[in-house]
Amino acid sequence: LIGVWHGFWIAYRYVPSFIVTLASMMIFRGAVLGITKGATIAPLSDHFKAIGQNYLSPEASLIVGIATIAAYIFFDLNKRRQRKKYGFTVASIASELVKVAVISAAIGAFFWVMIRNRGIPYAVLLVMALALGFSFIAQNTVFGRHLYAIGGNPDAAALSGVNIKRKVMALYAIFGVLTAIAGLVLTARLNAATTSAGQGMELDVIAAAVIGGTSLMGGEGTVFGALIGALIMASLDNGMSLMDTNITFQYIIKGMILLLAVWVDIATRRKSQ
Repeated sequence: LIGVWHGFWIAYRYVPSFIVTLASMMIFRGAVLGITKGATIAPLSDHFKAIGQNYLSPEASLIVGIATIAAYIFFDLNKRRQRKKYGFTVASIASELVKVAVISAAIGAFFWVMIRNRGIPYAVLLVMALALGFSFIAQNTVFGRHLYAIGGNPDAAALSGVNIKRKVMALYAIFGVLTAIAGLVLTARLNAATTSAGQGMELDVIAAAVIGGTSLMGGEGTVFGALIGALIMASLDNGMSLMDTNITFQYIIKGMILLLAVWVDIATRRKSQ
């Protein structure tokens, strides 16, 4: 419902999205304070905590890891076969095998770290499922291609027959659903609903998206790129915390990273033009 609220103002009343979401951040933060009266709600039920705190068994995690690597190899080779079938250029078989081996090793290392700990967290499984689903929607459906067209050139998209208002409304409704899921996972992980939860994360999200290749000019970006950007930002946060970096410098470093990421995006766009 909140996503639909955003979509209405952005798509049908032409209010800039930044202003709409900024206003909503203040509106709903005030609503949360009013509903909870500023109190933290805790503890939560064990079933709810499982979303953010429980793990898949190491054995099952190993199966998921092997299946993920096998799926990656299958889809990558199938993509190569399709390109050759339609006469597109493809990399040499040697370079293709090296690429597949390196990425498979990276995937294996990612899963091995979790398997050696306690297994794959339920939250990571949820992220994987959402990433795969929305990556498919973005790359392989009419809806996804229309969104890229709108981001790249809305006037050209409108002239091509794309219903921009309806697509933007649907997109913000999807954003609302994903934000709700993120809130559930964060609350379950903390085992408490606090009025300050999520404050400041909006800047981390912007930095993660830009670092992952999403252009603020529109029309470029991938789901998996954004995930890589999020992993970089999370690693940065954890690294600075482990090094006991002063909170002053943590904010300065993250702000500079955001500034540089946006500058690189703009500079790259200008060179390509």
